Amino acid sequence: MGTVTTAPEPETTGADPQFCQDTGEVAPPRSTPAGRLAPDRCSVQALLRGDSPVATAPPARRWLLVEQPGPWGRDALLESRFDRHVASRLATRARELGMRIQMVRRPGERLSDSGMRWAVADTTPGVETVHWSTRTSDAELLQLPWDGSVGEASTLPTYLVCTHGAHDACCAVRGRPLARALPLSGAPVDVWETSHLGGDRFAANVVVLPWGFVYGQVPQDGAELVAAHAAGEVALPWLRGKAGLTPAAQAAQHHARSELGLLGVADLPVQRVRTLESATAGVECFEVTLAGPDGDVVVTVESRLSGEAQRLTCAAARPGHWRTWHPLSLQVAARA
Repeated sequence: MGTVTTAPEPETTGADPQFCQDTGEVAPPRSTPAGRLAPDRCSVQALLRGDSPVATAPPARRWLLVEQPGPWGRDALLESRFDRHVASRLATRARELGMRIQMVRRPGERLSDSGMRWAVADTTPGVETVHWSTRTSDAELLQLPWDGSVGEASTLPTYLVCTHGAHDACCAVRGRPLARALPLSGAPVDVWETSHLGGDRFAANVVVLPWGFVYGQVPQDGAELVAAHAAGEVALPWLRGKAGLTPAAQAAQHHARSELGLLGVADLPVQRVRTLESATAGVECFEVTLAGPDGDVVVTVESRLSGEAQRLTCAAARPGHWRTWHPLSLQVAARA
Protein backbone atom coordinates (compact mmCIF):
# COMPACT_ATOMS: atom_id res chain seq x y z
CA MET A 1 0.00 0.00 0.00
CA GLY A 2 1.26 3.50 -0.86
CA THR A 3 0.55 6.73 0.91
CA VAL A 4 -1.69 9.16 -0.94
CA THR A 5 -2.30 11.85 1.64
CA THR A 6 -0.71 12.99 4.88
CA ALA A 7 -2.51 15.27 7.30
CA PRO A 8 -2.76 16.00 11.02
CA GLU A 9 -5.79 14.65 12.82
CA PRO A 10 -8.61 17.02 11.78
CA GLU A 11 -10.56 18.91 14.40
CA THR A 12 -13.94 17.66 13.26
CA THR A 13 -16.90 19.43 14.80
CA GLY A 14 -20.57 19.94 14.30
CA ALA A 15 -23.48 17.61 14.24
CA ASP A 16 -23.88 14.54 12.34
CA PRO A 17 -21.97 13.20 9.40
CA GLN A 18 -22.51 9.47 9.46
CA PHE A 19 -21.19 8.09 12.69
CA CYS A 20 -22.99 4.74 12.80
CA GLN A 21 -19.95 2.80 11.62
CA ASP A 22 -18.69 -0.16 13.62
CA THR A 23 -15.83 -2.65 13.57
CA GLY A 24 -17.83 -5.63 12.42
CA GLU A 25 -15.98 -7.72 14.99
CA VAL A 26 -18.13 -9.97 17.14
CA ALA A 27 -17.82 -8.64 20.66
CA PRO A 28 -17.42 -10.95 23.67
CA PRO A 29 -20.61 -11.67 25.62
CA ARG A 30 -21.74 -8.73 27.72
CA SER A 31 -24.50 -8.15 30.20
CA THR A 32 -27.71 -7.05 28.55
CA PRO A 33 -28.71 -3.43 29.20
CA ALA A 34 -31.69 -2.93 31.48
CA GLY A 35 -35.21 -2.70 30.06
CA ARG A 36 -37.25 -5.25 28.15
CA LEU A 37 -37.84 -4.76 24.44
CA ALA A 38 -39.54 -6.72 21.69
CA PRO A 39 -37.17 -9.06 19.79
CA ASP A 40 -37.36 -7.01 16.60
CA ARG A 41 -36.12 -3.78 18.19
CA CYS A 42 -32.87 -2.45 16.77
CA SER A 43 -30.88 -2.64 20.01
CA VAL A 44 -31.98 -6.23 20.64
CA GLN A 45 -31.01 -7.29 17.14
CA ALA A 46 -27.65 -5.48 17.39
CA LEU A 47 -26.84 -7.41 20.56
CA LEU A 48 -27.86 -10.70 18.97
CA ARG A 49 -25.71 -10.01 15.90
CA GLY A 50 -22.78 -8.93 18.05
CA ASP A 51 -22.50 -5.52 16.39
CA SER A 52 -19.48 -3.68 17.71
CA PRO A 53 -19.98 -0.03 18.71
CA VAL A 54 -16.30 0.83 18.22
CA ALA A 55 -15.56 3.98 16.18
CA THR A 56 -19.12 5.35 16.34
CA ALA A 57 -18.69 8.43 18.56
CA PRO A 58 -20.05 11.66 17.02
CA PRO A 59 -17.70 14.26 15.52
CA ALA A 60 -18.43 17.27 17.76
CA ARG A 61 -15.78 18.49 20.18
CA ARG A 62 -17.84 21.33 21.64
CA TRP A 63 -21.34 20.76 23.02
CA LEU A 64 -24.14 23.08 24.11
CA LEU A 65 -26.30 21.55 26.84
CA VAL A 66 -29.72 23.13 27.30
CA GLU A 67 -31.92 22.14 30.22
CA GLN A 68 -35.48 21.53 29.04
CA PRO A 69 -37.71 19.24 31.13
CA GLY A 70 -40.96 17.85 29.86
CA PRO A 71 -41.57 15.84 26.67
CA TRP A 72 -39.33 15.97 23.61
CA GLY A 73 -40.57 15.29 20.09
CA ARG A 74 -38.38 13.63 17.49
CA ASP A 75 -36.47 16.90 17.11
CA ALA A 76 -35.99 17.74 20.79
CA LEU A 77 -35.03 21.38 20.26
CA LEU A 78 -37.86 22.23 17.87
CA GLU A 79 -40.47 19.94 19.42
CA SER A 80 -40.38 20.68 23.14
CA ARG A 81 -41.42 23.46 25.50
CA PHE A 82 -38.31 25.40 24.53
CA ASP A 83 -39.24 28.73 22.89
CA ARG A 84 -39.96 27.86 19.24
CA HIS A 85 -39.16 31.39 18.08
CA VAL A 86 -35.65 30.94 19.48
CA ALA A 87 -35.05 27.30 18.57
CA SER A 88 -34.25 27.66 14.87
CA ARG A 89 -31.92 30.62 15.49
CA LEU A 90 -30.19 28.67 18.26
CA ALA A 91 -29.64 25.75 15.87
CA THR A 92 -28.21 28.11 13.23
CA ARG A 93 -25.79 29.67 15.70
CA ALA A 94 -24.67 26.23 16.87
CA ARG A 95 -23.93 25.16 13.29
CA GLU A 96 -21.94 28.33 12.67
CA LEU A 97 -19.86 27.71 15.81
CA GLY A 98 -19.43 24.00 15.11
CA MET A 99 -21.25 22.97 18.26
CA ARG A 100 -23.66 20.14 18.95
CA ILE A 101 -26.84 20.89 20.90
CA GLN A 102 -28.11 18.41 23.47
CA MET A 103 -31.35 18.99 25.36
CA VAL A 104 -31.00 17.74 28.92
CA ARG A 105 -33.23 17.14 31.93
CA ARG A 106 -32.84 15.51 35.30
CA PRO A 107 -34.07 11.91 35.53
CA GLY A 108 -37.75 12.02 36.45
CA GLU A 109 -37.77 15.82 36.50
CA ARG A 110 -41.00 17.75 36.11
CA LEU A 111 -41.30 20.91 34.03
CA SER A 112 -41.77 22.99 37.19
CA ASP A 113 -38.40 21.78 38.50
CA SER A 114 -36.41 23.41 35.70
CA GLY A 115 -33.53 25.61 36.79
CA MET A 116 -33.14 27.03 33.27
CA ARG A 117 -29.57 25.76 33.32
CA TRP A 118 -27.29 25.49 30.32
CA ALA A 119 -23.67 24.56 29.76
CA VAL A 120 -20.83 24.62 27.28
CA ALA A 121 -18.69 21.49 27.22
CA ASP A 122 -15.35 21.41 25.43
CA THR A 123 -13.83 17.94 24.95
CA THR A 124 -10.67 19.16 23.20
CA PRO A 125 -7.64 17.39 24.74
CA GLY A 126 -5.93 19.73 27.17
CA VAL A 127 -9.07 21.86 27.58
CA GLU A 128 -11.82 19.44 28.69
CA THR A 129 -14.22 21.58 30.68
CA VAL A 130 -17.92 21.92 31.40
CA HIS A 131 -19.16 25.37 32.41
CA TRP A 132 -22.72 25.63 33.78
CA SER A 133 -24.81 28.78 33.93
CA THR A 134 -28.47 29.79 34.14
CA ARG A 135 -30.64 31.79 31.76
CA THR A 136 -33.57 34.04 32.51
CA SER A 137 -35.20 33.21 29.17
CA ASP A 138 -34.52 30.97 26.20
CA ALA A 139 -33.85 34.03 24.05
CA GLU A 140 -30.97 35.00 26.33
CA LEU A 141 -28.98 32.06 24.93
CA LEU A 142 -28.70 33.92 21.63
CA GLN A 143 -26.86 36.80 23.30
CA LEU A 144 -24.60 35.01 25.79
CA PRO A 145 -21.10 33.84 24.79
CA TRP A 146 -20.65 30.12 24.17
CA ASP A 147 -16.90 30.05 24.74
CA GLY A 148 -16.98 28.86 28.36
CA SER A 149 -16.29 32.36 29.69
CA VAL A 150 -19.55 32.50 31.65
CA GLY A 151 -20.77 30.15 34.31
CA GLU A 152 -19.07 27.89 36.82
CA ALA A 153 -16.77 25.01 35.95
CA SER A 154 -18.15 21.64 36.99
CA THR A 155 -16.11 19.67 39.50
CA LEU A 156 -17.92 16.37 38.82
CA PRO A 157 -17.94 14.13 35.76
CA THR A 158 -21.09 14.84 33.74
CA TYR A 159 -22.98 11.78 32.47
CA LEU A 160 -25.49 12.30 29.65
CA VAL A 161 -27.73 9.26 29.15
CA CYS A 162 -29.80 9.18 25.95
CA THR A 163 -33.48 8.66 26.85
CA HIS A 164 -34.98 10.13 23.69
CA GLY A 165 -37.92 7.77 23.20
CA ALA A 166 -39.58 9.89 20.51
CA HIS A 167 -36.49 9.28 18.37
CA ASP A 168 -36.17 5.57 19.18
CA ALA A 169 -37.97 3.50 21.80
CA CYS A 170 -34.76 1.62 22.58
CA CYS A 171 -33.20 4.80 23.95
CA ALA A 172 -36.03 5.36 26.41
CA VAL A 173 -36.45 1.75 27.52
CA ARG A 174 -32.72 1.16 27.92
CA GLY A 175 -31.72 4.68 28.97
CA ARG A 176 -34.20 5.69 31.64
CA PRO A 177 -33.41 2.89 34.11
CA LEU A 178 -29.70 3.60 33.64
CA ALA A 179 -30.14 7.36 34.21
CA ARG A 180 -31.98 6.64 37.48
CA ALA A 181 -29.35 4.13 38.61
CA LEU A 182 -26.13 6.02 37.82
CA PRO A 183 -26.31 8.48 40.77
CA LEU A 184 -26.48 5.47 43.12
CA SER A 185 -23.53 3.63 41.59
CA GLY A 186 -20.79 4.84 43.94
CA ALA A 187 -18.59 7.80 42.96
CA PRO A 188 -20.19 11.29 42.82
CA VAL A 189 -21.48 12.07 39.33
CA ASP A 190 -23.70 14.69 37.68
CA VAL A 191 -26.33 12.75 35.71
CA TRP A 192 -28.73 14.07 33.07
CA GLU A 193 -31.06 12.52 30.57
CA THR A 194 -30.28 13.79 27.08
CA SER A 195 -31.71 13.92 23.59
CA HIS A 196 -30.57 11.84 20.59
CA LEU A 197 -26.88 10.89 20.58
CA GLY A 198 -26.85 8.66 17.51
CA GLY A 199 -26.31 4.92 17.32
CA ASP A 200 -29.78 3.99 18.61
CA ARG A 201 -29.04 0.30 18.17
CA PHE A 202 -26.34 0.63 20.83
CA ALA A 203 -28.73 1.79 23.56
CA ALA A 204 -28.19 2.47 26.37
CA ASN A 205 -25.88 5.26 25.13
CA VAL A 206 -23.90 7.54 27.45
CA VAL A 207 -21.51 10.48 27.00
CA VAL A 208 -19.07 11.23 29.80
CA LEU A 209 -17.99 14.86 29.88
CA PRO A 210 -15.68 16.75 29.90
CA TRP A 211 -13.63 14.04 28.13
CA GLY A 212 -16.22 13.26 25.46
CA PHE A 213 -16.05 9.49 25.76
CA VAL A 214 -19.14 7.87 24.28
CA TYR A 215 -20.37 4.47 25.45
CA GLY A 216 -22.98 2.06 24.14
CA GLN A 217 -24.84 -1.02 25.35
CA VAL A 218 -24.06 0.04 28.92
CA PRO A 219 -25.50 -2.67 31.16
CA GLN A 220 -27.44 -2.67 34.43
CA ASP A 221 -26.66 0.22 36.78
CA GLY A 222 -23.52 1.46 35.00
CA ALA A 223 -21.44 0.96 38.15
CA GLU A 224 -18.42 -0.37 36.23
CA LEU A 225 -18.51 2.64 33.91
CA VAL A 226 -18.59 5.07 36.84
CA ALA A 227 -15.85 3.17 38.69
CA ALA A 228 -13.57 3.26 35.65
CA HIS A 229 -13.88 7.03 35.24
CA ALA A 230 -13.50 7.59 38.98
CA ALA A 231 -10.13 5.84 38.57
CA GLY A 232 -9.24 8.03 35.59
CA GLU A 233 -9.76 5.26 33.04
CA VAL A 234 -12.09 4.40 30.18
CA ALA A 235 -14.47 1.42 30.39
CA LEU A 236 -13.21 -0.40 27.30
CA PRO A 237 -15.93 -3.09 26.94
CA TRP A 238 -18.58 -0.45 26.18
CA LEU A 239 -16.47 2.32 24.63
CA ARG A 240 -17.74 3.58 21.27
CA GLY A 241 -15.00 6.19 20.96
CA LYS A 242 -13.95 9.71 21.83
CA ALA A 243 -16.10 12.48 20.36
CA GLY A 244 -14.23 14.77 18.00
CA LEU A 245 -11.93 12.11 16.55
CA THR A 246 -12.41 10.65 13.10
CA PRO A 247 -13.73 7.08 12.99
CA ALA A 248 -10.32 5.82 11.84
CA ALA A 249 -8.64 7.46 14.84
CA GLN A 250 -11.27 6.04 17.18
CA ALA A 251 -10.79 2.53 15.80
CA ALA A 252 -7.00 2.75 16.05
CA GLN A 253 -7.08 4.15 19.56
CA HIS A 254 -9.48 1.42 20.73
CA HIS A 255 -7.28 -1.33 19.27
CA ALA A 256 -4.14 0.13 20.85
CA ARG A 257 -5.81 0.43 24.26
CA SER A 258 -6.85 -3.20 24.05
CA GLU A 259 -3.45 -4.48 22.93
CA LEU A 260 -1.29 -2.32 25.22
CA GLY A 261 -3.58 -2.10 28.27
CA LEU A 262 -3.44 1.71 28.27
CA LEU A 263 -6.83 2.73 29.66
CA GLY A 264 -6.09 6.19 31.10
CA VAL A 265 -8.42 8.89 29.81
CA ALA A 266 -5.43 10.87 28.49
CA ASP A 267 -3.54 7.88 27.07
CA LEU A 268 -2.68 7.50 23.37
CA PRO A 269 -3.53 10.97 22.00
CA VAL A 270 -3.76 11.11 18.21
CA GLN A 271 -0.73 12.59 16.46
CA ARG A 272 -1.73 12.20 12.83
CA VAL A 273 -3.86 10.18 10.42
CA ARG A 274 -2.74 9.14 6.93
CA THR A 275 -5.04 7.80 4.26
CA LEU A 276 -3.48 4.81 2.52
CA GLU A 277 -4.11 3.55 -0.96
CA SER A 278 -6.25 0.43 -1.19
CA ALA A 279 -6.34 -2.07 -4.02
CA THR A 280 -9.84 -3.18 -3.15
CA ALA A 281 -12.87 -1.16 -4.21
CA GLY A 282 -14.92 0.11 -1.27
CA VAL A 283 -12.15 -0.57 1.27
CA GLU A 284 -10.59 2.42 3.03
CA CYS A 285 -7.21 2.11 4.77
CA PHE A 286 -5.62 4.44 7.31
CA GLU A 287 -2.40 4.68 9.26
CA VAL A 288 -2.93 6.35 12.63
CA THR A 289 -0.04 7.51 14.81
CA LEU A 290 -0.72 7.75 18.55
CA ALA A 291 1.58 9.10 21.26
CA GLY A 292 2.48 6.25 23.60
CA PRO A 293 4.45 6.26 26.85
CA ASP A 294 7.43 4.48 25.21
CA GLY A 295 7.23 6.02 21.76
CA ASP A 296 4.83 6.46 18.89
CA VAL A 297 2.22 3.75 18.41
CA VAL A 298 1.42 3.25 14.73
CA VAL A 299 -1.83 1.44 13.99
CA THR A 300 -3.14 0.49 10.56
CA VAL A 301 -6.88 0.00 10.23
CA GLU A 302 -9.26 -0.57 7.36
CA SER A 303 -12.99 -0.10 6.93
CA ARG A 304 -15.46 -1.59 4.51
CA LEU A 305 -19.21 -1.79 4.10
CA SER A 306 -21.03 -4.44 6.07
CA GLY A 307 -21.85 -7.55 4.07
CA GLU A 308 -25.53 -7.60 4.90
CA ALA A 309 -27.99 -4.72 5.22
CA GLN A 310 -29.82 -4.43 8.55
CA ARG A 311 -32.27 -2.04 10.21
CA LEU A 312 -29.99 0.38 12.03
CA THR A 313 -32.81 2.10 13.94
CA CYS A 314 -36.30 1.01 14.91
CA ALA A 315 -37.76 3.72 12.66
CA ALA A 316 -35.63 2.87 9.61
CA ALA A 317 -37.77 2.63 6.48
CA ARG A 318 -35.43 0.06 4.94
CA PRO A 319 -32.29 -1.90 5.87
CA GLY A 320 -28.96 -0.18 5.42
CA HIS A 321 -25.25 -0.96 5.31
CA TRP A 322 -22.66 0.52 7.63
CA ARG A 323 -18.86 0.66 7.64
CA THR A 324 -17.06 -1.98 9.69
CA TRP A 325 -13.60 -1.35 11.15
CA HIS A 326 -10.73 -3.85 11.27
CA PRO A 327 -7.24 -3.45 12.80
CA LEU A 328 -4.45 -4.69 10.52
CA SER A 329 -1.24 -3.97 12.44
CA LEU A 330 0.24 -2.23 15.47
CA GLN A 331 3.86 -1.14 15.94
CA VAL A 332 5.54 0.74 18.78
CA ALA A 333 8.43 2.95 17.70
CA ALA A 334 10.96 3.23 20.54
CA ARG A 335 12.04 6.71 21.51
CA ALA A 336 15.39 7.79 20.16
